[in-house]
Amino acid sequence: MERKKVAFYTLGCKLNFSETSTIARSFTDEGFDRVDFKDSADIYVINTCSVTENADKRFKTIVKQAQKVNPDAFVAAVGCYAQLKPEELAAVDGVDLVLGATEKFKITDYLNDLSKNDYGEVHSCEIEDADFYVGSYSIGDRTRAFLKVQDGCDYKCTYCTIPLARGISRSDTMKNVLKNAKEISEKGIKEIVLTGVNIGDYGKGEFGNKKHEHTFLDLVSELDKVNGIERLRISSIEPNLLKNETIDLVAKSRAFVPHFHIPLQSGSNTLLKKMKRRYMRELYVDRVTKIKATMPHACIGVDVIVGFPGETDELFLETYNFLNELDISYLHVFTYSERDNTEAADFDGVVPKNIRAKRSKMLRGLSAKKRRAYYESQIGSDRTVLFESENKEGYIHGFTENYIKVKTPWNPELVNTLHQVNLNKIDDDGLVRFDFVESFSV
Repeated sequence: MERKKVAFYTLGCKLNFSETSTIARSFTDEGFDRVDFKDSADIYVINTCSVTENADKRFKTIVKQAQKVNPDAFVAAVGCYAQLKPEELAAVDGVDLVLGATEKFKITDYLNDLSKNDYGEVHSCEIEDADFYVGSYSIGDRTRAFLKVQDGCDYKCTYCTIPLARGISRSDTMKNVLKNAKEISEKGIKEIVLTGVNIGDYGKGEFGNKKHEHTFLDLVSELDKVNGIERLRISSIEPNLLKNETIDLVAKSRAFVPHFHIPLQSGSNTLLKKMKRRYMRELYVDRVTKIKATMPHACIGVDVIVGFPGETDELFLETYNFLNELDISYLHVFTYSERDNTEAADFDGVVPKNIRAKRSKMLRGLSAKKRRAYYESQIGSDRTVLFESENKEGYIHGFTENYIKVKTPWNPELVNTLHQVNLNKIDDDGLVRFDFVESFSV
């Protein structure tokens, strides 16, 4: 009998990518062959995101893409949007199955009948039931893997649907994280990126209870000892949970790299309070100052939201000037979009969409300026590059430990290898270019 084919499409964050990989492995275990999403498959699984309005719209486009390739294929939706608005997804033409937060890892149990449905079948739960933990890691390419260590969030930020979509904060056991890290290293992957919804909260709510058996510091200390992993990267950590001890550990670490991504969301204390963030801007300055004092070459990325209700021109400029003066390396700019069942959706002071777009453009321009200044500050230094697997217009790309993107003429032998190089010039496209004359393998 011919084996059934399954294809996957992931929207959203690194955490979603790690979970898609785990779901995909469950299909392989059940005898399915995984194919590319562009190819004809018997089942298409779309892992959804609900962070922005755009992610909602993209879902419909992706369903259409799948149907175009195979109109008879079975289409399943999982993930955050599937938990928040299952009926809405089920009503999208072509969708056959919608699984909520507790069901997505059991998807193969729902596939006894692959005939098309007139209306999507929904299996969702009350989010309070999502109190157990499923470990995941993704292996998308040969160079890096996303390792999930934590899920859910107990914070009540007024703009965010994640607690509604993923439930309470809960963590993997230390033993399981270390087991997964060893499995990844045995596959020859050189870099692991730690991921979760709120990873600095690691150790809280292990399997739904509130026992703090381990802390985030315990976790990074133990992971640093795992043989075979060349690099460990912390994906994103809240400023109030990034402790001095963690920064000091990264500075002295064997494998953790000097790269921090720290959500800010606003440089205005007025707006941080309205957002119900758990810090003021002064703490953020303190964290950046500590990192730079300990590791002057460290890369610091920042999440920021523009157009939040009540963001006047003055408050936006407060954020702009705050970021302009801060010693950071780049920004991830999010344009605020109203989400159902969040407090902020009912706030006064709605910012017109054209103003949101204008502010977003200003901050993206600032990000380009910051990145360029950061790259220039590193010219002349020796750094280690991990090369990726793609040939892009005759070049191979890679990232230094402190997250500078570099390129050199394509050479397939460099794929998934580490090399020490001297960063000597910035090319016209803004990347650091070097020629392999004085480099040597690590």
